[in-house]
Amino acid sequence: MIIIYHHKNKVKEILDLESNTTISVVTESIVETMFLLSNLHTNKFIIWCNLELKSNLNKAVLNTVFHHNLIMASYAVPDVVFNSKIGYVEQSVFINVKKNVRFSTWFMSTNVGGINSSVLNKYKGLRNYKSFKLFLNVVAKQGIQKGLICASEPNLLIDKNQESSDNLSEKVTLKELFSFVKSCYKTRWLFLLFFNLIVYEKMFPIVSFISSFFIKLITPNELSFDDIKIQSNKVKINKNDFSVDVLIPTLGREKYLKDVLLDLNKQTFLPKKVIIVEQNPDTTAVSSLDYLKDKWNFEIDHTFTHQLGACNARNIGLCKVTSNFVFFADDDIRFKNDLLERSFQEFNQSQPDGIVFSCLQKGQKPDVLTTTLATTFGSGTSLVKSSFVKKCSFKKEHEFGYGEDADFGMQLRNLGAEILDIPSVKMLHLKAPIGGFRHKPILAWESDKPKPSPTVMAYNLKHLTKEQQQGYKTNLFIKFYKSQSIKNPVKYFHSIIRKWNLSVNWAQKLLKNEV
Repeated sequence: MIIIYHHKNKVKEILDLESNTTISVVTESIVETMFLLSNLHTNKFIIWCNLELKSNLNKAVLNTVFHHNLIMASYAVPDVVFNSKIGYVEQSVFINVKKNVRFSTWFMSTNVGGINSSVLNKYKGLRNYKSFKLFLNVVAKQGIQKGLICASEPNLLIDKNQESSDNLSEKVTLKELFSFVKSCYKTRWLFLLFFNLIVYEKMFPIVSFISSFFIKLITPNELSFDDIKIQSNKVKINKNDFSVDVLIPTLGREKYLKDVLLDLNKQTFLPKKVIIVEQNPDTTAVSSLDYLKDKWNFEIDHTFTHQLGACNARNIGLCKVTSNFVFFADDDIRFKNDLLERSFQEFNQSQPDGIVFSCLQKGQKPDVLTTTLATTFGSGTSLVKSSFVKKCSFKKEHEFGYGEDADFGMQLRNLGAEILDIPSVKMLHLKAPIGGFRHKPILAWESDKPKPSPTVMAYNLKHLTKEQQQGYKTNLFIKFYKSQSIKNPVKYFHSIIRKWNLSVNWAQKLLKNEV
């Protein structure tokens, strides 16, 4: 590893950590120095560190933090890393960063961080960037969509509570923000950012807005990391330690569930236990899963309940988990006999904390073919370490609505879990015709017709920043206008504001367990 110490955006020292020798400083430009070093030292991590943090750099953990070649990580001492106004543009899971844990995000800090030289060499078109902070964030933002594993990593510093100073401050200015949006998003987001700043911030940044259109767009041509080998240097998971419990809530899908069990029964890596939570609202009914008495290659833990609700059913199942991994499965999926074996290989290759499988209907094509940080979570399509799962639950405020999958995923991320989307490991979603909310109750807010659903709003209130919530609001207002009957803009505005406020009110009641 090579460490670049910088001060006031200028290179001051360069250290080869392995030989403990200094390297001559050729140029004061940090970006240019990084590219010069990456050309000379193939497949080495280039670490950057503010000179003020030199004694606080945790050199002992660098090999653990950067345990495979596609990792880019940093840590910011100040609370403000990028610019919170980016929330008006992006409502993804990467924005509301939790600083006390390793958190998946493309936000990159100039304070301390690192990237592999083989990755850096993919961005030679960016070497003329004058702003180091913009350069790092453009690299991460463009890379995270192509498989670069980016994170905020507090363990890069020995003392994570070091006080900030003017020298460590790195907030992106409004002009830089517009420049960044122009570089990394479609042009329409420039207009939406400008509009949101006027509406919610009472700002009129016309100069920054107009000047962004004159920025020469610099993007790597056909960015791909397919030729970079990924193999974590962490201790591999022993096959005997890869014990898996499968959790399946089910309701009225006897035939489909049996097929799932048959697929599990043929696995080359057998699950230890299959936890089935069967629901039936008929208080006189008994279980219809007679085939559970047959001989299976794994233990079956069956619970029969008259209480409906996927969240409740999954929470019942979570209490019964005893293995090291949990496979959250739907009752209408099919998969090959090597699903768990391939999952084992993926965990050993990249060492994530959870993976999300590709689960498409017949004829559907995947949006991406490369392994990336997951932007979603599937409560019927994921495999996660139990050590994280046991600290989470499916929240009551999402029962019979939407958002429980996304909420559970955010709970995992907020604990420091790294979740990967693995499109190469596939399942088939049959989308059983009797699926969905088969016995959906009448919800308390249905007559009010709030927009969006209060269960979705509850997720937004918990997990989105203020700017993300307001950006979501603007996007919803624009998209919903096309699909509703009120075409008078003034009447529509008053109508959608009323629906939005009703949704907020109901969501707050849900979060307080008042519904």
